Amino acid sequence: MGVQTFAAIDVGSFELTMKIFEFSGKNNMREIERINKRIDLGSDTFAHGKISREKMDELCRTLKEFAEVCRAYKVDAYKAYGTSAIRETENSIVVQDQIAQRTGIRLEVLSNSEQRFLDYKSIASRGESFRRFIEEKTAILDIGGGSIQLSLFDNDTLVSTQNIRLGVLRIQDYLSRFDARAGRREGIIDEMVLAQLENYKKLYLKDREIRNLIIVDDYISPWAVKTMGRDNVAAVLKEDEFEKLMEKLRTRSAAQISDSMGIPEEKVPLVFISAILIRRIAGLMGVENIWAPGVTLCDGIAYEYAEKIRMFQGEHDFEQDIIACAMNISKRYMGSRKRAETLENITTTIFDSMKKVHGLGKRQRLYLRLAAILHDCGKYISMVNIGTTSYNIIMATEIIGLSHMEREIVANVVRFNHSRFTYYGQQDGVQGLDRESYLTVGKLTAILRLANGLDRSHKQKMRGLKAALKDNRLILTVDTQEDITLEKGFFEAKAEFFQEVFSVEPVLKQWKSL
Repeated sequence: MGVQTFAAIDVGSFELTMKIFEFSGKNNMREIERINKRIDLGSDTFAHGKISREKMDELCRTLKEFAEVCRAYKVDAYKAYGTSAIRETENSIVVQDQIAQRTGIRLEVLSNSEQRFLDYKSIASRGESFRRFIEEKTAILDIGGGSIQLSLFDNDTLVSTQNIRLGVLRIQDYLSRFDARAGRREGIIDEMVLAQLENYKKLYLKDREIRNLIIVDDYISPWAVKTMGRDNVAAVLKEDEFEKLMEKLRTRSAAQISDSMGIPEEKVPLVFISAILIRRIAGLMGVENIWAPGVTLCDGIAYEYAEKIRMFQGEHDFEQDIIACAMNISKRYMGSRKRAETLENITTTIFDSMKKVHGLGKRQRLYLRLAAILHDCGKYISMVNIGTTSYNIIMATEIIGLSHMEREIVANVVRFNHSRFTYYGQQDGVQGLDRESYLTVGKLTAILRLANGLDRSHKQKMRGLKAALKDNRLILTVDTQEDITLEKGFFEAKAEFFQEVFSVEPVLKQWKSL
């Protein structure tokens, strides 16, 4: 594959950004153009629930200009994403349609977990620096207009991720409504922030020590990279350096700060809010280093596109981060790790042997693994209504990297593993799923139910299970000396739905080695 040109467009809460990248050869991603246009969509959305007509007109004019630039650069592909300001509008679908009709740009709306996952990938685009930081006890603080995301890493593994509604534009809207005096603003922000962070600390930090804090924002990071970064790509700030910045933000006028930091004057209050958030969270965690890699959502969009066209292959396993999130949710609700691993092994063995029949891919295999891990998280709440309570837990808990629809798929597979399957179109069933997603739920549910029957005793008797598809029969062979009468009984009970979905008869054979 030759040189590829790609445009990443971020319709953010405070400004629109487009970056054009050039991919030439394996892992060679170069930014060749960047355009920023300030349009404060977030203030409208967070205060009134809708974007005003004036800002809608300005948004469409800017996107038409972006489209012209894309044509001038002859880009091969583009991706345009809207974040919280678009996501939280009451008429989001209407806004997307207007943009498509007036500009020709198809804008997709990212769920919070998808947005944060792309921001996370943008940091990964920094290569060795990213790998070095997350090998230690590290937190990523992703500051947006509507909320912040805190993700904890330990030994290259994602330990937890949590969204908190403390975005800079949302906080600024509160300050405007409170009519807070300039001298009182830091104290008011502190009170808002600390009230929520104390709860976060009790639930997720506990006695955990964090050495590094990675910052992703559009406020402090650009300044840090410009003034302290090497090769204009990264900056590491120590505590004393950050305190000097805070003192400057407290004591100088907006005009002076704008001049010294090289930012628009209207952006200064947002920089101040972002700085307070960083300072309080760094203090709460006791971090030693604050790293500003100087990346934006556009870098993550480009990174993901390059992965898709096989022009970029990072060393970090992002799928494993999604699995780690599910494992931590299961742990929080007292799930059995051994039981989850057993089910995961059985389900993937069946899935891999049935590729010619089910027609599903790698992403659907991930949904199945997640459903196996979270199959009984609802027991923590109810031993009777496990399906319903598990569904509610999964839908109420963010899994970084999954869209809302993907979370619906996983939650419904877990739900129907424990309860009667609801067929498409039936009342109170699966109205939130489109036809394709519904079929995925049915297929994965059939596999998970069969696997659940094979480990009904929870004694992991099916270690070493092998599966082979022959004609219209799925032959499952297990090598064990143990009595599997219970498993055979439940296997036969679960086989009916499996046959209904796949038109394949599952057969269990026991091989007793000496």
